[in-house]
Parts: sequence; C-alpha cells; structure tokens
Amino acid sequence: MSHPYIRIDLDKIEHNARTIVELCRANGIKVVGVTKCTCGNPEIARAMRRGGVVAIGESQLENIRRLKDADVDAPAMLLRLPSPSEAEEVVASVNVSLNSEISTLAALSQAAQKNGRRHDVIVMVDLGDLREGLWPRDLTRFMRETLRLPGIRVAGLGTNLACFGGVMPSEENMRRLSDLADEVEGNLGWKLDWLSGANSSGLNLIAAGRMPARINQARIGEAILLGRETTHRRPWPDTFQDAFSLHAEILELKRKPSAPLGERSEDAFGHLTTFENRGEIERALVNIGREEINIEGLTPHDARLKILGASSSYLIVDTSATAGALKVGDELAFAVNYGALLTAMTSEYVKKKNVRKAFTTQFTREAKIRYADR
Repeated sequence: MSHPYIRIDLDKIEHNARTIVELCRANGIKVVGVTKCTCGNPEIARAMRRGGVVAIGESQLENIRRLKDADVDAPAMLLRLPSPSEAEEVVASVNVSLNSEISTLAALSQAAQKNGRRHDVIVMVDLGDLREGLWPRDLTRFMRETLRLPGIRVAGLGTNLACFGGVMPSEENMRRLSDLADEVEGNLGWKLDWLSGANSSGLNLIAAGRMPARINQARIGEAILLGRETTHRRPWPDTFQDAFSLHAEILELKRKPSAPLGERSEDAFGHLTTFENRGEIERALVNIGREEINIEGLTPHDARLKILGASSSYLIVDTSATAGALKVGDELAFAVNYGALLTAMTSEYVKKKNVRKAFTTQFTREAKIRYADR
C-alpha cells in the first residue's frame, strides 16, 4: 500500500470492545460503540459489534449513511444534536437521536408523522460540563412539551461529561441524573428506558462499582479504539493501545543545522517556534503534514526518533540517533492519540488498511487464554 496509511487491527478493536462490554454488562450497562472518529468505518463498526456493543453511535449523518450502505447490522444513534433541516433524514436513517431543543423535536415530530414512523430520542441534560443539554431546572417543563409531540418517543435521559469543560463523572453527578429521571417519571408518569450517563471517562467509576444502578447505557469510543480511559488517558486493563498505527515514507534525508538561519518571522500557521541549536543533525522529511493529521498526536514507534515539527506537507523528524540506519523510501510508524486518529481517519489523503488475525503472536499466553475463553 502506498503512503501515508493508517493500519487498523480489527481483531484488537474487537478484543477491546469485548473487554469494555463485559465490564459494563457486569454493572448492568449496555454499550453503544462510538465510531465517530473513524469516519463511520464499516469494518470497525462490525468489529465493535462482534465485541458485543448493542448499537453504533455517530456524529455525522454521512457516516450513518456509509454504515447503512455497507449493510452494517446495528441500530444507529446520532450523537450530535440534529438540526431542524436534517429532520427528514434523521427520522429515515437514525434509530435514536440526542436532543435538547423543542423546535428540533417539533421538526422531527413532523417528519415522523409525514413518513408514518416513530422516532426515539434521548433528552440531554447538562450537569456542568457546559456542552449540550438542558439545565436541570428546565427539564420537567421541556419533557412535558416533548411528550405532547406525536411520532416522538422519549426513550431516556443522557448527559455528556469530560468533553468541553473536562468535568469528570462522579457518584454525585451520576446520582443527579438518576434523581432527575425519578423526578420526570414521578411528575409526568413516563417510564424512561435509558439513562445514558457514561462515556470512556466513566470507566473508573464503573469498575469501582460506584456507578448508580439506574445508569444503564454507556457511549464508548476511545476506550474501545485506543484502549484508554479519558480522564487521565491511562491504558485500560486487558485492552490494546495499538489497534491503530500511522505509516509514512521518508522523502528526504539530509544533515542540516538544527536551528534556522537568518531573520525569522511566523511560520505558515502563525507560530513563532523556538529551536534548540544543537549543531548539525540528520533530518528526515516524511510524507505527511498538518494537511492530513494533527501531528501533536503522533509518537514514533522507534523511541530514537524525535518529531521536530511539521509544515502543511511534511513531518520533520530528527533521525540522528539511528546512526545512519535509515534511507529515503523507508517507512516510519507512529502511534496516534484520539486527535491524530480523528484527523487521519477523516483525511482523504491517508489511506486505510484494515487487517484481521494479525495480533495473535503478540499476545501473552495469559491474554490468549482470556481471549479464547470468550
């Protein structure tokens, strides 16, 4: 495969999904596998489904269309709040959507009636992260209005944490969501199927057995894809952190000064970078840049390499410590964080290489046994 490309180990994603699903299942929680940072890759969605997720969560209708066109057998959840102009397609393509605006719900209601459908929604509540959702004091009034809309069924309440404000899930805010559900059901006589309160940031709370019992749905992406919880980005037990790796090719390899020469201004992206003068070093120009990926999210597999920066077209890497072992045309491999994965997967310039049955020899004997027993 030509470069650059991202290698996707579907077996490791399936294994990670199974690990997370089993943890959540033991705590009465169903998992929606979130594929939004993979641009709705159908094979990744299938790997998650093999691992036991009950539905696929996506933020883009285009990605949901891609999954449906590929015949991925999974209910679809729209994670980004829909706009009124999208109501027709949302009702036609999506099983459940997250919502916080009555005007949007009215448009969904109209589209559902027009097409003889019923559309399920999860009403989002803001518990302090200050992203989407109703402020709790407004919830009962909003729910009363929503329950009057024909063609709309309120399937549950949800909240989102640790994304914008970085507010961590806690027993207190999860209990608040549970109490709000009790209040809605008591005041309006409406039974809620789902309390969608957890994402990858909530795994520690779940594992500690401190998640309130009414929280029964988790929307999980990064922990499945990259094997990390998202409060401290620590590896999660019994998961792989290397299901994705970025591969790019050396285009130029030369010894040059380590600091620019001449009067300097801002670079092409408006930055004035500080350079350490270490004399001449060996520098590789690699065929990926800021046009394709968030380079701050890359870590070379070879610990001897150091990323110096990037332009729109090139990644610049200090290869001095490799003692002349590299040459033009060689492939360099990089680990990716969530931001780098998102940009790589959504870039048309980065090819995607799905592989299966590639990790067995890398398992420890104990991991092989655990996997075989599932």
